[in-house]
Amino acid sequence: MMALDQLVGILKSAGEQTRLRLLALLAEGDLSVKDLTAILNQSQPRISRHLKLLHEAQLVDRVPEGAWVYYRLSQKGLVKPFLDNVLGQLDGQDPQLVRDQEKLEAVKKANAQAAHDYFQLNAGRWDEIRALHVPESAVEQAILQVLGDVSFDRLLDLGTGTGSILALLADQCSSGLGLDSNPPMLSVARSRLDRPDLHHLRVQQGDILDLAAHNGRYDLVSIHQVLHYLDDPSLAIEEASHVMAPNGHLLIVDFAPHEHEFLRRDHAHRRLGFSHRAMEEWLMRANFSVKQVVDLTASDTMMENGTQTSGMAPLTVSVWLAEQSAAN
Repeated sequence: MMALDQLVGILKSAGEQTRLRLLALLAEGDLSVKDLTAILNQSQPRISRHLKLLHEAQLVDRVPEGAWVYYRLSQKGLVKPFLDNVLGQLDGQDPQLVRDQEKLEAVKKANAQAAHDYFQLNAGRWDEIRALHVPESAVEQAILQVLGDVSFDRLLDLGTGTGSILALLADQCSSGLGLDSNPPMLSVARSRLDRPDLHHLRVQQGDILDLAAHNGRYDLVSIHQVLHYLDDPSLAIEEASHVMAPNGHLLIVDFAPHEHEFLRRDHAHRRLGFSHRAMEEWLMRANFSVKQVVDLTASDTMMENGTQTSGMAPLTVSVWLAEQSAAN
């Protein structure tokens, strides 16, 4: 039960049209202030003020990432059922809410197109670009160490890119499938995997946020340096849980939180890394339990290909291994 003052404060915060529209939008996933400003066509200070009130009432969580701030609906205690109840009363056919949803889809489509265009332009030298961020050989070694004695027969690599994870784990699976939405990336991956000893591996075009067509169950699902390109990374984790074999494992490799805005500006990154806490919350929500986490800090100047980083602070790469709970 809520105290009277707390309940009155929550009702006051939610009981305003713009703030209720914000809550309805955030029910669709994490959004930045920039996204919400574009959708609601209101000024940044005005949107920030509304979000501040919602945050103070503990209706939304605030997640700073570099120069941007993301917001998400709170999952705390009695607040979540309150939000579920309030948002469940909204008429999905209300003209204002319909327009908001249409604008939300347009924003998501524009963000996805920017990432697609970037991959299209850089597919041929993707591994070279990745090497500028972190020493890939060290990450691959950490992946093998983290997996250790994990037994898996069927492998699914989401956002496979050039197929590097499939090639790395080829000897440990009897079949491997890589999904990616970008045809030039898939062309590079097919070329890489075109060897007699890799014929049990294949790639195909697919949406990692919609795995409904995949009826198979996979012992290991990997998401390697993909989540930072997504508006709402938790959706990819949730989708992975739907194609997991009982007690299957999920391997995630991505950046720890950092401040390098140029990656957002020049390399289509949507999120500037992920904290252990945020990742563990997403995993737990998708019915995974974390088994192991490893953090790898790259050298400031001695990158894998010998490229100087112009004094850029080294990025930390985190490797998470999670197991699906038996209850799922």
